[in-house]
Amino acid sequence: MGKTKELSKDTRDKIVDLHKAGKGYGAIAKQLGENRSTVGAIVRKWKRLKTTVSLPRTGAPCKISPRGVSLMIRKVRNQPRTTREELVNDMKRAGTTVSKVTVVRRLRRHGFKSCIAWKVSLLKSSHVQVRLKFAKDHLDDPEEAWEKVMWSDEIKVELFGLNFTRCVWRKKKDELHPKNTIPTVKHGGGNIMLWGCFSAKGTGRLHCIKERMNGAIYCEILSNNLLPSVRALKMGRGWVFQHDNDPKHTARITKEWLHKKHIKVLEWPSQSPALNPIEHLWMGET
Repeated sequence: MGKTKELSKDTRDKIVDLHKAGKGYGAIAKQLGENRSTVGAIVRKWKRLKTTVSLPRTGAPCKISPRGVSLMIRKVRNQPRTTREELVNDMKRAGTTVSKVTVVRRLRRHGFKSCIAWKVSLLKSSHVQVRLKFAKDHLDDPEEAWEKVMWSDEIKVELFGLNFTRCVWRKKKDELHPKNTIPTVKHGGGNIMLWGCFSAKGTGRLHCIKERMNGAIYCEILSNNLLPSVRALKMGRGWVFQHDNDPKHTARITKEWLHKKHIKVLEWPSQSPALNPIEHLWMGET
């Protein structure tokens, strides 16, 4: 922002003299035609340092005025996806030329840093309510009940580089605020698809899906990998199978196969988050 002109020493002395005479900040400002905040700042400085002389400052002066910093903070709060270049251009339009490094330093001093935005499922209000009900229904389940669950999921592995990422300006504990996340939807394309499972007793089998999967192929995967994993981990009687609401998982042929094998399925709300622990387990084995 543009710098304001510094008051002369005579004007600063008059402000102090009028203050000594018992006049308030508002009256002094009106008499001398200055801002009330300026008058207050000069009087406070005189009380603290007993002088109205401009003392030499340590280090280089700040290129961005307090007002400019406030504008930057307001923008990154309202629009966290604002880039450093956009902030530099905003400052330039306001009359202050600064570098990207300067912008980053000023924002860091106020607790903001550029972070990769978390990807979260795009939820409707109905999804939120169902997931909340699921959490409340199972809030008091004993630990032993969860040890009986065989968790499963598919994972997409990118073979050529990383997915596109986007940085946002946020404070330390604001990573999951909707403004600081990037909504995603399931079933995007990928190079390799893997299926796997695990429980509290250990990891199950990992299967590479080489063809386009449908309900029949999914049942074959479960037959060749789920049941052997249950036996290998010695899950015992009363174990429960978990999978999400992918169309292949809810197909009639899949339901009939699960019913035929007397496999109890854990209810799972739509658009529930992916099981990050299982993804880490599989990536460690590949």
